[in-house]
Amino acid sequence: MNPIKRQRWGKRSAFAAATLAAAAAITAAERPSLLHAVPVAIDSVTARHASPPGSATSKLDELSDAFATIAGRVKPSVVYITSRLDAQPAANRPQRSPRGQQQPNLDQLPPELRDMLKGMVPQGMSPDDAPRPRGGGMASGSGFVVSRDGYILTNNHVVDGASEVRVRLLDRREFKAKVIGRDPNTDVAVIKIDATGLTPAPLGDSDASRVGEWVLAVGNPLGENLTFTVTQGIVSAKGRALRLPGQTQQTIQDFIQTDAAINPGNSGGPLVNTRGEVIGINSAIESPTGYNAGYGFAVPINLARAVMDQIVKTGRVQRVALGIQIRDASADDAAYVGLKDIGGVLVSAFADDNSAAKKAGMQEGDVIVAVDGKPVAYVAQLQELIAFRKPGDVATIEVARKGGQHTMVKVPLQGTAGQTDAKGAHDDNSTGDDAKGSPMRALGATVEGIDAATARELKLPADVKGVIVTGTQDGSAAASHLATPDAGGPDIIMAVEGTSVETPEQLRTALAKTKSGEIVTLRVYNVPSKSKRVERMRIGGE
Repeated sequence: MNPIKRQRWGKRSAFAAATLAAAAAITAAERPSLLHAVPVAIDSVTARHASPPGSATSKLDELSDAFATIAGRVKPSVVYITSRLDAQPAANRPQRSPRGQQQPNLDQLPPELRDMLKGMVPQGMSPDDAPRPRGGGMASGSGFVVSRDGYILTNNHVVDGASEVRVRLLDRREFKAKVIGRDPNTDVAVIKIDATGLTPAPLGDSDASRVGEWVLAVGNPLGENLTFTVTQGIVSAKGRALRLPGQTQQTIQDFIQTDAAINPGNSGGPLVNTRGEVIGINSAIESPTGYNAGYGFAVPINLARAVMDQIVKTGRVQRVALGIQIRDASADDAAYVGLKDIGGVLVSAFADDNSAAKKAGMQEGDVIVAVDGKPVAYVAQLQELIAFRKPGDVATIEVARKGGQHTMVKVPLQGTAGQTDAKGAHDDNSTGDDAKGSPMRALGATVEGIDAATARELKLPADVKGVIVTGTQDGSAAASHLATPDAGGPDIIMAVEGTSVETPEQLRTALAKTKSGEIVTLRVYNVPSKSKRVERMRIGGE
């Protein structure tokens, strides 16, 4: 099981975690009893006020006061979100574990706790539960208010597949929420409640945040009993990319890493700097147990703000592209083009002959080092600087070439097919794979081309060429016959009726020769099993 998890949490899981915390407190022999803890707390308060100005204790008091002030300002903006999940997962949505998180692994606990807790796991929930059942259920998470009239930012996976979303404020008022828009590729969602006079959280500048800065995470870890919890840590790293379920080449990952305690249920809550400004949306953890291990990740607020602005203004997320295939530049790439520091983004190939970047004069092997004067060190930075502009906008791209030559290339940006609408679904008016009546829709699958980097990553044999299956739609032919990255795959479609396909366009052309209801033969390669097979399926049906 992939140790990196999106966060969802239900009541029964919260019960198990709460029981774990209580047992840990009871068995910690070195801790004082509750009877002794009270006078110790009172004495510490008295000593605090007696601290001489300028002393080390006084400085600690000031830091403590600062944290308390920030928490007091931010908590009224934080909300507790509960989602009633659909009985069936949404089409093309990655399958996640119940509440988005595996249950407690008792084998990893100390022996004295393991024996105590064996009989305390709620009925029907094993310590390492399987993916969320199709019967649906409840999930919970966090969010924060961004406008006085009720707009709220959260993670896409907190509300993905929900038939009903409810929001509880710090003052215990509850509202039914409307999902304004979702963007799975950044894991950002905007919801709204019918309320006024709310306290919006101030949004900061995530680009200006520095590794080592103090941060607070606010949210609702482990469900109902620990709502509006505040934890403290630092920015541990920036620009992290993670392997998460359902990600595609359009996924933008530029996570802020923090050691502030983040647990299931914190998803969607704010990561706040010492000025009380939100610099990120807590989204994921990396942990062998499913609980906080000091590795939490937040979507940068600058990226989330760009997505939110589009959703609120237009009801959809529209992206543009350069028409290139890219990867982070290696040490050899940087040396080849004369860069002093290792960085930049390598242009490994062009999407096709109509690539805007190719027509503008960009070359394979170029290393992109800046966009409109802003430095670019890695792929996610380039994506953020380009993706949310308007089609037709011109980007000035600085590229480095062999021998240290730097060239400016002006690229008119192209709109991408398959934008996401206000509900996070693909636009049926697009000209891409999801257009009404298209042969790809009849197949019921989403696919992507395979560049050299992907082929190396998947360790594909030299004779395996085709398109990778990234998702399938429930009830479609593909759902019954093809494997996705999160369900036994990925599969690679190599041929249709004996005709080789190496690009999505070639697959679309091959399928266009078939009629709805006709049975077609696909030649398929499964990556995990390293095996080829033939699949016959009826286009447009099961």
